[in-house]
Amino acid sequence: MTVIVLSGPIGAGKSSLTTILSKYLGTKPFYESVDDNPVLPLFYEDPKKYAFLLQIFFLNTRFHSIKAALTDDNNVLDRSIYEDSLFFHMNADIGRATKEEVATYDELLESMMDELERMPKKHPDLLVHIDVSYDTMISRIRKRGRSYEQLSYDPTLEDYYKRLLKYYKPWYKDYDYSPKIKINGDQLDFMASQDDRKQVLDTIVAQLKDMGKLPADWQPAPENVKAAMEE
Repeated sequence: MTVIVLSGPIGAGKSSLTTILSKYLGTKPFYESVDDNPVLPLFYEDPKKYAFLLQIFFLNTRFHSIKAALTDDNNVLDRSIYEDSLFFHMNADIGRATKEEVATYDELLESMMDELERMPKKHPDLLVHIDVSYDTMISRIRKRGRSYEQLSYDPTLEDYYKRLLKYYKPWYKDYDYSPKIKINGDQLDFMASQDDRKQVLDTIVAQLKDMGKLPADWQPAPENVKAAMEE
């Protein structure tokens, strides 16, 4: 039984890979609440006003998702609580949160992480990080078409997105809740290319076998392969 969490910046393809991977492994996907998130559009309209509220909304949903996933122990999550601090502290660093909000957030996150440590299964088994360049990130943001994410909606998002990419480098280096692997999202277009998709799946499966999370002779069911490749 395995819990896999994905990470990566906006537009990296986390939700797509979550769907592909869950179908291939025959596990349950957990998706972050975005399209039905009532705070996210407000944040893009007025980031300074809504940064704290948005992060508390995400923190709450990510906490419930990781608890459910660790309890079920057979899941893939498209984003997890382990990335949460990165976003809020980046927003705080650019003046979108007060020191009081930061202190409240940090205390709440610490309490949640402490609760996870008391669960029978405390951590995910593997982090799969999708690394993309700014150009790839923007291309995928354009393609999925959420108006409030576009540079045409707010030109200052260019700085925000580039800053986010910089914050991910030390975050990935310091992540130590589980083994981790990095997927090159520029070179491997697993959303459009079946060959690239197979390469990514083979890489993840090989890692799971090396970790003893899958038997050495494990092979996906044919119907799972078909479902993953047709996604």
